[in-house]
This record gives sequence, structure tokens and C-alpha cells, in this order.
Amino acid sequence: MVNQSPLETALSRAMIRWSLTKSTPVAETATSWVFRVEQNGRKPAALKILKPAKAEDERRGGALLNWYGGEGAVTVFDIDGDTVFMEWLDGVPLGDAVRKGRDGEATIAFAGVVAQLHKPRPEPAPEDLIPLRQRFRALFDTDVRAWPHTARDLYARANGIALRLFDRPAAQIPLHGDLHHDNIISSDRGWLAIDPKGVIGDPAYDVANAFINPMGADKLAAEPKRIAALADAFSSRLGFNRKRVLGWAAAHAALSACWDLEDGNAIVGQLAILPQLLAAYDLA
Repeated sequence: MVNQSPLETALSRAMIRWSLTKSTPVAETATSWVFRVEQNGRKPAALKILKPAKAEDERRGGALLNWYGGEGAVTVFDIDGDTVFMEWLDGVPLGDAVRKGRDGEATIAFAGVVAQLHKPRPEPAPEDLIPLRQRFRALFDTDVRAWPHTARDLYARANGIALRLFDRPAAQIPLHGDLHHDNIISSDRGWLAIDPKGVIGDPAYDVANAFINPMGADKLAAEPKRIAALADAFSSRLGFNRKRVLGWAAAHAALSACWDLEDGNAIVGQLAILPQLLAAYDLA
């Protein structure tokens, strides 16, 4: 008999545990394998099997999804070790609306998802959420010389804004931590978030990623009118301080650039957007 791989073992255990049939691989990411399955011939469901090296981060996200209880996020049915059994979403990402010219509608939907995720819940939040300041470690630890010479002032300014934001106390709540348009999927229950990182910190940070997204919309993201419209919508619909929203947007764009520099990727998109975000922050 051929020995099963760890993935095959985890999959067969899950199929038996939850009485599943018809497993079909649908995606492999840096952190997990995703399968489409059926439970007792009923509606399809999803199995997410975490890769051992990345399991800790993903486990944190799974626990936060479980805490959301399906409000504003995909529903988790059960978790067994490093396997998450959850709702199957076969809709389209919110990013598609932006790429088809419906950015205003997408912004309203985005704000609606954030409002759902940030609702107070009676159960205590998971205990091992990452402090937001820890998530910003790459920004604070980066050597400014890693940035292109002409952009080092942008790095310094964004770094200073981030430090000021952390020095001014804000509410500390569970955050998705990686909310962008392509992590919000349509369903028969409305728009739902997937793949949270499991962070705790300032609620206004959860909209920061919207400013540099979605993928394929770099030109739109750098438009001052779009930046102002996002800040206005998140401020009016969610009650966030507008200057704080723009501060987090600028700080996050710089953090995103630091992550890309660490990975050896170009930061052309962030460098196009960052000056506009800093200008908007100054004016707010």
C-alpha cells in the first residue's frame, strides 16, 4: 500500500469526519489547499487544509471567521486541527465591480461589510489576535535605503504618520486585517469577507487596503477624486475620523511597499498612489 501524503491524510480524515463526498481541488495558495466538497448530497461546501509552515497565521484567521458567526463573512461550520470546514461561495469578487467601472457601488458594499464585521458580539474574541503594531513591523524595521532614492521622503513621511497613529489611542477591536475588494465575495447572503488575518487594533485600519485596491485598478487608485470619495464614504458610513482613515491608508500603502521590497517585487503601484494619499492626509 502506498503511503498517503500529509495532504491526502488530512483530506481523507475530513471526508470521514464530516460525511463528505466528491472532493474537487479548486485552489492552492501559499498557505493552504482548498477543496470543493458535498455533504450528504446537499449544497456544496469548502474545505481549507492549512499548510504546516503557515498554519499559525491561517489558524488565527479561521478562529476570527468562526467568531464572526457568518455576519459579514463566510460561515465556518467546524474546525478540526488545521482543517476548516466552511460555506462554499461561488459568487464574484467585489473587485470585479470596480474593474467594470462601478467603484461607487463597490465602496458602499465595502463599507457595509466592514460595518457587519465590526458589530459587537456577545462572545469573547479569539485570544491570539495579532496587535496591529506588530503587523506594521516591516514598515518600522525596513532600512530606508531599500527604497528608491527618489521615494525615501515618502517612506519617512508614511512612517511618521504610522507612529503618530499608534501614539494616539483608539478603540481596540478585532480586525479582518487584510480586507480588500478581492477578499469580498458575492453570495446569496450578500457580500461576504474571506481570508482574515486576525488582528486587533484601530477599526479605521480595516478600510486602509481599499485605497490601493483592487488589482488591475492602479490608475484609478492614484486619482485624488477617488481617494477623497473613499475617505468621505468611510467617514460618513462608518463614523471613522476622516484624517485617521487617510493616515492609515498612507501608512498601509508604505507597509505594502515594504512587504513587496522584502519579496523582491516592484513597488510601482504604491509609489504612484503614496504621494496622493499623503497630500490628501495633509489636507484633511
